[in-house]
Amino acid sequence: MFLNFPTRMLLGLGVCSALSLWLSNGVAADRISYKDDVFPIIEVRCLECHKPGGEGYETSGLDLSSYETLMKGTKFGPIVVPGQAFTSNLMVLVEGRASPEIQMPHNKKKLTKPEISILRRWVNGGAKDN
Repeated sequence: MFLNFPTRMLLGLGVCSALSLWLSNGVAADRISYKDDVFPIIEVRCLECHKPGGEGYETSGLDLSSYETLMKGTKFGPIVVPGQAFTSNLMVLVEGRASPEIQMPHNKKKLTKPEISILRRWVNGGAKDN
């Protein structure tokens, strides 16, 4: 069976679209590791303030020194909602969707787009301790 050029193009676009949707809905997120991908970002960009004795810890109660304390959240509530990056306060703060005075990191260079993407994919993938 021979397909004409427009039909082949539409079929190819459909396959590409399906593959893209499949990758964006979890497969790529499964490859994000808390230990190897997420914690290194936190360690370099957040941990100075968000550990016991740090300014961010004293203000919010958020301790980012371990997976367990990250998932415990702040004295105001959870910071990560597994599977829901858009509503997770972690993402609201680092993506700049919060009030300017509480955006993170506070008074430092903002996270890069690749760093934010890793965090978002990790949260959307279930925020697993892997």
